[in-house]
Amino acid sequence: MSELLGADGVARCSWGNSTPDYVDYHDKEWGVPLHGQDELYERLCLESFQSGLSWITILRKREGFRKAFKRFKPEKVAKFGDADVERLMQDASIVRNRAKILAAIRNAQAIAALDVPLDDLLWSFAPSSHRRPKTMADVPAITDESKAMAKELKKRGFVFLGPTTCYALMQATGMVDDHVEGCFRAS
Repeated sequence: MSELLGADGVARCSWGNSTPDYVDYHDKEWGVPLHGQDELYERLCLESFQSGLSWITILRKREGFRKAFKRFKPEKVAKFGDADVERLMQDASIVRNRAKILAAIRNAQAIAALDVPLDDLLWSFAPSSHRRPKTMADVPAITDESKAMAKELKKRGFVFLGPTTCYALMQATGMVDDHVEGCFRAS
């Protein structure tokens, strides 16, 4: 339990104590059930941009991403063209990775083509039961549900969303609760 205690005396998942930004994100956002097309599209994009990078990088650039991607309104991002891609490639307030930028645009277009609300689609993969991890070492990177989500998203035209990214999305949006035993957020 003592390894879970932050400098403020609050027991958290170990990563949640590492920086003030993580404390705030851990305490107020990570693992909280999230719904809504724009909100979930934002998380899809941010998790994709995080691939290969530290989450703190994305967290600290979040407002830049929100401005650059029109507050994550998929109907607006779906219309981005070559000039927008070049503008984004010059925008130091975001991660400037052409493949990830193109994926955000492609995924906005895929949302427009859905025959079911994005919220319903993503939440259909939330497991009916989930075992609370004892330690961070017990937290999986991939689950059967995240593999199924990635497969379905790919089938529907989404890109840059593999099983690991999908599981991170599931954790961040409360589809699974991976707060470890002893963390004050563990419900």
